[in-house]
Amino acid sequence: MTLSYVVTGGGRGIGRAIVARLLARGHAVVVVERDAESLSWAVGRVTVVAGDAGAEETAERAADRAQELGTFAGWVNNAGVFRDASLDSHGADCVLELIDTNLRPVVVGCGAAVRRFLAAGAGGAIVNISSHQARRAVPGALPYSTAKAAIEGLTRALAVEYGRSGIRVNAVAPGSVATERYAEYLSTLSAEDAAAVERDMAALHPLGRVATGDEIAAAVEFLLSTDGGFVNGATLPVDGGRSVLAVDPEAR
Repeated sequence: MTLSYVVTGGGRGIGRAIVARLLARGHAVVVVERDAESLSWAVGRVTVVAGDAGAEETAERAADRAQELGTFAGWVNNAGVFRDASLDSHGADCVLELIDTNLRPVVVGCGAAVRRFLAAGAGGAIVNISSHQARRAVPGALPYSTAKAAIEGLTRALAVEYGRSGIRVNAVAPGSVATERYAEYLSTLSAEDAAAVERDMAALHPLGRVATGDEIAAAVEFLLSTDGGFVNGATLPVDGGRSVLAVDPEAR
């Protein structure tokens, strides 16, 4: 029996790692991606639904394709955009628009998955990608932190709402991750500045480094699988301890 999954934003970064891990397990994967060319590494191995993950029509097409490919078992809401805006200089409308940019795809994706799971009567699993910033905001990330906090609240509400139907909804909250974007940022810096950034990142994470994409994907895979079958409504920090690190006053 082939299990099928939908992953939004699966072309790069954490999404790519999740897709690669699911493929390695022999699952069928449908990827919702604005930039279909970013999936050139997976041509012939995934089904691509090109479009906006926040559009209901796109999500419905992805769910349809997943059902055609096998037993539709799970949906991963990974697509997101990081842009900052402040209330004092950009105004409420701009901030709310950016919150919606990150929150809407998760609401839409959860809706498409829940409807299919209810109709099939066999349950299913949803994993939403949150962030350590949902609980410990950092300056310069107001819309992003707010959206991620809302996603964690949505995760808990859906878990309560649909748990009796066998639908589990959980979230994974990464810290900093060594994605292509992270590597590209370091490449724009001098060797000295890049080394300083990496030292700072190591200091922020008690394990002394940032995560690999596959480490985040492993947590997602667990929550999707039957091994995580009694985990529901949880947000799992996969951040090397970043979210529990307190500043040592003596270190100053």
